[in-house]
Amino acid sequence: MNTAIQTTLFQKIARIMLGTFMVLAAAGHMTFQRAAFQAQVPDWIPMSKDLVVLLSGVVELLLGLAMIFWKKERVRVGIALAIFYVLIFPGNIAQYVNGVNAFGLDTDAKRLTRLFFQPMLVLWALWSTGALKALLKRRAQN
Repeated sequence: MNTAIQTTLFQKIARIMLGTFMVLAAAGHMTFQRAAFQAQVPDWIPMSKDLVVLLSGVVELLLGLAMIFWKKERVRVGIALAIFYVLIFPGNIAQYVNGVNAFGLDTDAKRLTRLFFQPMLVLWALWSTGALKALLKRRAQN
């Protein structure tokens, strides 16, 4: 994977913003929003909801810091963050299906609307790191 993809100033700002968002979300996972995050963990996950929230918070912290500071590996970090967003999507679906109120999402319409933002986060992670360009370039070469 080509990690030498150049990004624009706008992409760099977007990458740092997303990384900062991830660090703040991680802090919420481990402290003041812990119960709200636990409410999103699907019942079919065979682990303690609290453990899932804490572990995902650690992953969010590491990915957020990597988005901000690990410039040499930003393409791989962008791909890893995109995969993480896909992996946590079942929690968002569970919140909608089970009608769980959390994070101000207190109606089915709000919870449904949120589902459409997850793909935007995937694209944001891939675009802001240059990973989308790298993946398209790789695909064109094959």
